[in-house]
Amino acid sequence: MNVIVDTSVWSYALRRRRSQEHPSVGVLQQLVVDGQVRILGCIRQEILSGIRSPEQFRLLRDQLRAFPDEVLESKDYERAAEFFNTCRQKGIQGSNTDFLICAVAVNRDYSILTADQDFREFQRVLGFKLFAF
Repeated sequence: MNVIVDTSVWSYALRRRRSQEHPSVGVLQQLVVDGQVRILGCIRQEILSGIRSPEQFRLLRDQLRAFPDEVLESKDYERAAEFFNTCRQKGIQGSNTDFLICAVAVNRDYSILTADQDFREFQRVLGFKLFAF
């Protein structure tokens, strides 16, 4: 099973000092070993944004290069816009990136590994699979 790993999990694993305290890190490590990790370019951008040190940026960028970007299609962006509109009509707010992640997961039958609780709200309405940890 392929799993899109959200920025929140990458952040615990790559940027935070006490990463081993969050259970998603162990799950991510196993998914890497099993070759099931998928990443979107927008997630890569979020991870790399805000890195102050050029050296730290290069190190993180190089680590992430082990994971090629999932190739996106027009239908992914169209479904993301549908999801945005559907959730907004139900009073649920989210970012364009979050809805793109959801759309790719649905379009490819992938799961999402996230530590972001907003995805539970999105899931109630959109019906994608969250990877349990």
